[in-house]
Parts: sequence; structure tokens; C-alpha cells
Amino acid sequence: MDKEIVLVDETEELSDVHVELVRSVLETAYDVKEVNHAAEVSVTFVTDEKIHELNRDYRGIDRPTDVLSFALNEGEDELPHFEEGEDIPDLLGDIVISVQKAREQAEEYGHTFERELGFLAVHGFLHLIGYDHQTEEEEQGMFKLQEEILKQHDLKK
Repeated sequence: MDKEIVLVDETEELSDVHVELVRSVLETAYDVKEVNHAAEVSVTFVTDEKIHELNRDYRGIDRPTDVLSFALNEGEDELPHFEEGEDIPDLLGDIVISVQKAREQAEEYGHTFERELGFLAVHGFLHLIGYDHQTEEEEQGMFKLQEEILKQHDLKK
């Protein structure tokens, strides 16, 4: 069964190869973390202006960032009501990636744009499934897992 991954390039700057690379990297992340294939994730590629607006509105941080994750099931005690027999969607959430920041960071870190796109997508995905990096231990675990996934696509540092 195919994974439920929705990719939208609002910038119209990415090639089909870039979009499919992100899809493939996320499919690997689903498999490595044994996430239900029916669980939907959406990835939207945006401008710095758009991610700045989202970062300000949702996180209270008035500057652009590289990636934002919005987990849809986070902290919900009560599931939405569905009629009997209706398919209940399993929505992981949304990942928003700044294409401009990805380009800048790839240059800054001395690796490819493709690696940076893959890194940001996996980073956002791991946040959606509960990973965080508030402590050094959490950060080391999360970054080790990211590298494991990226290496499967030859996206090394």
C-alpha cells in the first residue's frame, strides 16, 4: 500500500526530481519508524515570506525559519465524530519547508540542496510522530535517526 504523502510546491521552484526525492525520503521514514501507511502527511514548499508569517502567527517568532511541523493529532483527547462505516483518516499533520532557507542552508553547511530538502522533510516528519530535541540526549537520538534515513538515499553530510 502506498503511503499517504501529499506534496505541494507553492513556490513553483522545485523540479519533479526534488519533489519525488522528498516523497521517497518520507516513505523511508514511514518504513523505518513503522508508521501506518494510511497515516497522511502533507508537505508544502513555501517562500521565506510565507514561513515567516506562519512562524510569527503560530510560534510567536517573528522571522523566517527552515521547517515547521503541525501535528494534527497532538494533544487531542477527543477524536472528531465520523458516521458509522465512514473511513476515519489518520492525519499525522503538515510539514512546511522554506525553499529559500533550504538553498541558503545547503550552501552554508557545504552540502547539496537535495540533502537539505531531505533533511528538513525527515526532521519535520519526526516532529509529527513525537520526536523533539529539547535536551542533548533527545537531539542526539533524533539526529542519528535522521542520518540513518538520509543515508539510505545517499544524502550524506
